[in-house]
Amino acid sequence: MHELPFPVRDANAGGGADNLGNLPEWNLDDLYKGQDAPELTRDLEWLEQECAAFAADYEGKLADLDAQGLLNCVQRNEKINAIAGRIMSFAGLRYYQLTTDAERAKFLSDMQEKVTLFTTPLVFFTLEINRIDDDVLATHFKANADLARYEPVFRRIRAMKPYQLSDELEKFLHDLGVVGDAWERLFDETIAGLTFTVNGDELNIEGTLNLLTEQDRSKREAAARELARVFQDNVKTFARVHNTQAKEKEIIDRWRKMPTPQTARHLANDVEPEVVEALREAVVAAYPKLSHRYYELKRKWLGLDVMQVWDRNAPLPMEDTRTVSWEDAEKTVMEAYAAFDPRMAEIAAPFFSKGWIDAAVKPGKAPGAFAHPTVTDVHPYVMLNYLGKPRDVMTLAHELGHGVHQVLAAGQGEMLSSTPLTLAETASVFGEMLTFRKMLDQAETPEQRKVLLAGKVEDMINTVIRQIAFYDFECKLHAARREGELTPDDINALWMSVQAESLGPAFEFMDGYETFWAYIPHFVHSPFYVYAYAFGDGLVNALYSVYESGADGFEEKYFEMLRAGGSKHHKELLAPFGLDASDPKFWDKGLSMISGMIDELEALEG
Repeated sequence: MHELPFPVRDANAGGGADNLGNLPEWNLDDLYKGQDAPELTRDLEWLEQECAAFAADYEGKLADLDAQGLLNCVQRNEKINAIAGRIMSFAGLRYYQLTTDAERAKFLSDMQEKVTLFTTPLVFFTLEINRIDDDVLATHFKANADLARYEPVFRRIRAMKPYQLSDELEKFLHDLGVVGDAWERLFDETIAGLTFTVNGDELNIEGTLNLLTEQDRSKREAAARELARVFQDNVKTFARVHNTQAKEKEIIDRWRKMPTPQTARHLANDVEPEVVEALREAVVAAYPKLSHRYYELKRKWLGLDVMQVWDRNAPLPMEDTRTVSWEDAEKTVMEAYAAFDPRMAEIAAPFFSKGWIDAAVKPGKAPGAFAHPTVTDVHPYVMLNYLGKPRDVMTLAHELGHGVHQVLAAGQGEMLSSTPLTLAETASVFGEMLTFRKMLDQAETPEQRKVLLAGKVEDMINTVIRQIAFYDFECKLHAARREGELTPDDINALWMSVQAESLGPAFEFMDGYETFWAYIPHFVHSPFYVYAYAFGDGLVNALYSVYESGADGFEEKYFEMLRAGGSKHHKELLAPFGLDASDPKFWDKGLSMISGMIDELEALEG
């Protein structure tokens, strides 16, 4: 069923201010007008009845259906997905607005349990699809064009065929899913409930992480040391969550005979393991010419003999510390989108005017930022924690790109609109690049250009280098957990083993930094998710180089790619642009764009 949305950005946004203007809040009425809404009661009743009826009508019979019968079955399943998705989107978004509210947490938990209970009888659907003979399916697709449209869904379902368990065990695992969800909620509520005292101010995690981008080095250091202190105080809880989640995954993988802990993620992403490995190898090989080289430049700019971890996201000494109002952020992003193609700005406009964005930092609100597609007959919702730094403008451009992508893909319907994570970052990173290029073109002095270039390089390092280091950490964590329970010190050691390698010799690591794995939500919510960021960034850099070359009809091909949603494989989507992600040289093309920006920064020093 529908996964809950969750904060997906590495939390490196800027420090806050009070003069941000009128920040928008969500209006969730397009889903339901409240938890007591009669429409919600009606949908829950319908879902319970329809799931039971669907099982009664189809269980044990899928292999005997003709093409039209199978199409009817798929379309009924799609409607169930849509109603369940609407309920869970409403409960999840409401919870993320205020994760510390017991009533919202209870409502979310109750909805999860009901939807899981109602949909357990549907587990047979994918299992029986995997028992249909290949030739029979091929004949059905030839006989019925409407059914053939769903072929990519069947292909992805059938990719799980080698790892399928008995019907009874699959139902058991489906039911047991709420227990894993509870561990995720424990993580979310623990993170949202943490308080940090920095220079006498009491802050939540978002506000404290934002201090790491302050101009004042003593503030950055105070924030880093306070993060380390609070993470250490709670490290047993975080270690317990990670141990439990990794063990649960190991058990399920073992029963399914998955060859590696990463296999399930690759299947979900519709990407071949060798493509991910080629990406990883290309990025790790590029550490010296990218992150190591850039941070050596930054060390000189900051006038330091050695950088500490609290200097990683520090602004440059010449950086403008102005606060960007919400109005200016909206104007910058919308103009960048419109300059690429007016249609892009038209799709983005309602997000600002109709309560589709929740922007302010508030106590108890989930950290980070995300765009959640909800269901295809409503619209996406974007969450930010906007604090008025130029980086926050980039985050707005990023999440709005997701929103535009989700709106365009909605035409595919509930089962085909969802884009694999590897391609889900395409429009978001492209939106960021458009916004960055607009800001770069407007730079009035070499200093302004330098600051913008450095900021973009840092974002790319956070998106590519850092996420691949995170991926390596997860690979090590899951491999180690298979050998036995991990103490907090064990996890700390794994974390530190990837930090120096990826960040380079410009850094020294303070005591306490070893616990900074604790706050990254992806490790808990969605194991091995993180490589999708590097995949998306590399893909967009390659795409953008095609766009910059003035390729004919690029805009129309780009919109077609976004409209495709999850209906096409990455090879098929990239072919019109002359790109192929399975070619190892493809990743070098993306990485060379980052390298080129560092070249320009070095030249500006010259």
